[in-house]
Amino acid sequence: MGKGECLSTSSGAATHIALLRAINVGGTKKIAMADLRDFMGALRFQDVQSLLQTGNLVFRSDAGTNADLERLLETEAKKRLDLDTDFFVRSAEEWEAVIAQNPFPDEAASDPGHLVVMALKDAPAAASVSALRAAIQGPELVSAADKQLYAVYPAGIGRSRLTLKLIESALGTRATGRNWNTVLKLAALAGTPAG
Repeated sequence: MGKGECLSTSSGAATHIALLRAINVGGTKKIAMADLRDFMGALRFQDVQSLLQTGNLVFRSDAGTNADLERLLETEAKKRLDLDTDFFVRSAEEWEAVIAQNPFPDEAASDPGHLVVMALKDAPAAASVSALRAAIQGPELVSAADKQLYAVYPAGIGRSRLTLKLIESALGTRATGRNWNTVLKLAALAGTPAG
């Protein structure tokens, strides 16, 4: 997309969810959600909504695949906002599948704040998931489905050694995580059943 170009959208636009990696965490990559919504509007995305301060967006677009949208958003965010981060885009239907495929329904019901869904850039190989399991030094549990990793942190997330850095290194792909409460809130914003 060249300078000054805009996305064309139509009434047939589909609903998408975009997760930004590592913004407004620990004082780095700070950006206001209002600025993100304005940015999305300038690109002619429709019905843009944000959730929390950690970079969760719901919007409508008919402008290509998830990968196309990710590349566009990453390029334009760097150019327009001086924001260098990863975007992870899923359609509303894919988000519904993320919820339906959850391998830890008991944890989702009893302790949703310690169940984290990691959106991944690429689907991990089974051997990589096995290597990640072998690297876990605490009570955490993980399971992968498509381009998501589900992780349970029964003793809490803050001091766990199952860090984002370890997950990305073992799986060989970039990731960003949201707890189950946020996953369900995003589903509600996107108008998908929460299961």
